[in-house]
Amino acid sequence: MASKRLKGLVIVESPAKAKKIGGFLGSDYKVMASFGHVRDLPASAAEIPAEVKKLPWSRLGVNVDSSFEPVYVVPKEKKKVVTELKAALKDADELILATDEDREGESIGWHLMKLLNPKVPVKRMVFSEITREAILDALQHTRTLDDNLVSAQETRRVVDRLYGYTLSPLLWKKVAPRLSTGRVQSVAVRLLVQRERERVAFRSASYWDLKATLETGESARFDAVLATVGGQRIASGRDFDETTGRLKPDAQAILLDEATARALHARISPTNDDGSPRPDAPPWRVTTVEPRPQTRKPYPPFTTSTLQQEANRKLGLSARDTMRVAQRLYEEGLITYMRTDSVSLSNEAVDAARRSIRERYGDPYLSPAPRQFTTKSKNAQEAHEAIRPAGTEMKTADEQGLSGLENALYSLIWKRTMATQMAEARLLFQTVTITAEDAEFRATGRHVEFPGFFRAYVEGVDDPEAALDDQEAALPPLAEGATLRCRQVEPLPHETKPPARFTEATLIRKLEEEGVGRPSTYATIIGTIQDRGYVRKTGSQLVPTFTAMAVTQLLERHFPRLVDLGFTAKMEQTLDDIATGEGDRVPYLTEFYSGEEGLDLQVKKNESEIDAKTACTLNLGELGHPIRVGRYGPYVEEENNGETIKANIPDDVAPADLTTEYVDRIITQKVQGPIPLGMHPEQGLPVYVRSGPFGPYVQLGDQVDDGPKPKRVGVPKNIDSTTLSLDMALKLLALPHRLGHHPVTNKVVNAGVGRFGPYVQHDGVYKSFGKDGTTLVNGRQVDVLSVQLEDAVEMLKDVKKRGQTPPIREIGPHPDDQAPVQIFDGKFGPYVKHGAVNATIPKERDPQTLTMEEAVTLLAERAARGPSKGRGRGRGAKAAKAPVAKKAPATKKAKSAPTPKAAASKKAAPKKKAAKKKAAKKTKGTKKALGESPPQAE
Repeated sequence: MASKRLKGLVIVESPAKAKKIGGFLGSDYKVMASFGHVRDLPASAAEIPAEVKKLPWSRLGVNVDSSFEPVYVVPKEKKKVVTELKAALKDADELILATDEDREGESIGWHLMKLLNPKVPVKRMVFSEITREAILDALQHTRTLDDNLVSAQETRRVVDRLYGYTLSPLLWKKVAPRLSTGRVQSVAVRLLVQRERERVAFRSASYWDLKATLETGESARFDAVLATVGGQRIASGRDFDETTGRLKPDAQAILLDEATARALHARISPTNDDGSPRPDAPPWRVTTVEPRPQTRKPYPPFTTSTLQQEANRKLGLSARDTMRVAQRLYEEGLITYMRTDSVSLSNEAVDAARRSIRERYGDPYLSPAPRQFTTKSKNAQEAHEAIRPAGTEMKTADEQGLSGLENALYSLIWKRTMATQMAEARLLFQTVTITAEDAEFRATGRHVEFPGFFRAYVEGVDDPEAALDDQEAALPPLAEGATLRCRQVEPLPHETKPPARFTEATLIRKLEEEGVGRPSTYATIIGTIQDRGYVRKTGSQLVPTFTAMAVTQLLERHFPRLVDLGFTAKMEQTLDDIATGEGDRVPYLTEFYSGEEGLDLQVKKNESEIDAKTACTLNLGELGHPIRVGRYGPYVEEENNGETIKANIPDDVAPADLTTEYVDRIITQKVQGPIPLGMHPEQGLPVYVRSGPFGPYVQLGDQVDDGPKPKRVGVPKNIDSTTLSLDMALKLLALPHRLGHHPVTNKVVNAGVGRFGPYVQHDGVYKSFGKDGTTLVNGRQVDVLSVQLEDAVEMLKDVKKRGQTPPIREIGPHPDDQAPVQIFDGKFGPYVKHGAVNATIPKERDPQTLTMEEAVTLLAERAARGPSKGRGRGRGAKAAKAPVAKKAPATKKAKSAPTPKAAASKKAAPKKKAAKKKAAKKTKGTKKALGESPPQAE
């Protein structure tokens, strides 16, 4: 019996999206997933087609001699997908490409059409939300593929490939192996490096002021801060030059030092030094009261970048995690498409939001008329709708039955959308001036007279000391001429602060303001610069590494245009022009790569001029020693009695935090070499203090050729390695030590020191102590040596396993041991987890409807196959290794005589090992010659 012909084959990117849309279209249509891109430029030398392999440009995957035509290949893992799509197309009357509505989605659709080579009509179907109404409407209003959008995306991909594959090999030769560059990645790193240089150049300044605690006749207290003395303004932080620590020449202010501040305090204080009241204390009077009514307008609805910024500020999510959660919400039909620059809302969405506001908050909180917004960011593209709840019901996260991060992110989007159609907030600000003799104090207050849209949403701030808009800080009723009672005057010292490092939120905002990159790529860029070792995250701060400093220095000196904000933004504009049909890709690529100032010629010209030693040398401010970046990390070197001393700088030291004192100390430690502290009382081995790439550590015993490594334990930051005693060293060498059993799981809880510092550990979960080696828990400061079981249990509370993102679904307790069975979204798709066993969920099964019985079967089958041979570490285990202290040298056991066969095998082993090493070296050299750097994001 012949199979029923389909009205159409609909292709989307993901299985979740396919299942959702398939439910709306019915049996006349088959909806299948392409699993993202089905073809791309060659990712490795092995993927380069044989017919072009010997051509000079083959390693680039782009024919730079013929209109920059890209060489496309279907990756091995996508060939089965393509075969299945071709087979399905045979039974369809038309091909409907329903990939995402941005440039990348257009490009995926175009590649699908080229690969499938359909003999039936091809239609392009676009939508911004996955609801029944939106999908059925999109099916009735299809269009053709937009060649301009495809050309713009292809040009972007080619530019990024040429940039990365031409510059990266230069960095391998001049700085360090395995480095990479990217068109937007390098500019983002430069912004972080420039800020770090500002911190290096920063010189702090001290200044004083006074704070008065005042009281009205009704005993209402408030604080006021000194503003002027003798009619002259008191200097504050903004009046100092950040590079000298002195007052700026044009600062119209006087500097209050400690002596002046205390003298003024003695003159106007209501009490003597012993606390007794002063009969001659001056009166305090209100001289001016200035009310200032203000209104606050609602913020525009979310775009990709503003969503990433707010999720970072309010939820602590990285840009990458924000997009991962938003992708799930979109595919579940709960929000509109999450990659957009637009701040417009559809009329239907506006009407739905206004209905919801009237029902939930009442008419006073509804704006008088519907409100729309216009995009202001540079080079805004993608004429989509803003990110909002999908559909017209505007249900809350709880009404949608969401939990965890999905609930939190959806709530953020829902509240922001509601706020757009709510009434303006009305605030009253007050500035009050109070005088005592010739000293003038100032107090400011804020009162929310009508909250308006604050009822739904208040935007976060990047400055931790700034107040949120809806915070109430009203002053008591005050009138000019009123006399106040001064309860206390307090002299306060201040230090100016260096420029704040970028966070993910502030970096995204800066990139968008400058028109660099696209919001849809920011998550990838920020993830890439961390993965490549250019940036490490400390708390919320993005700290550039010494490698980032060296690479940026090289690019600024020899390729300044490539890291210039204006030049990079202009490139974005050119790509936008190609997308609208106003630009041509070939002249643009020719100028960029092959022109007189083109990338190819510049690299060839500069390669011989760049001295590797100079490129790897950093001079940081007034630091007495140059810093060098080597194959194994940063180090300082110094001549000592004709010998060059090299001392490693630990990974966790930021460039701007490096001091002359610290450098002198690590050089001294290196010159001294291992410092013997004494003998271990039980093992009879010497105990040393040594210095390594990760800082000082204690060592038990000596390193013996072909022998086991001696036990080594890092010295925590709260312990001074220069004054370390034998007793303290023995305590460190006893780590890791068992604290006891966890009261919930009954599993062992340990404390120890690993590569990343001191930690407590339980059931694969690690929690580090603070940067100084201590942490505040249960009301007391503890370190790795003083921590108790109850402290560790408190520290480990709510900590996830390393690299483990929150589960997308909890199935329930396993019937055998009652341990949780959970579903996670991994790099290679969804998988089910129970204990240490991870089992892939077949692509035809929906993770949201997987039953416990099916999960148990998948887990049992996976456990029966044994450990994975291919990837080594389990799915989703891309995170850094957990910190584990090294074990003490094992006691040697007597060995039995080897059999003749074993002896022969042992004799042949060195030859085999040498041959293997030679082959590996040859392979590595071949790959590097072919330019096999990792594929570059922007």
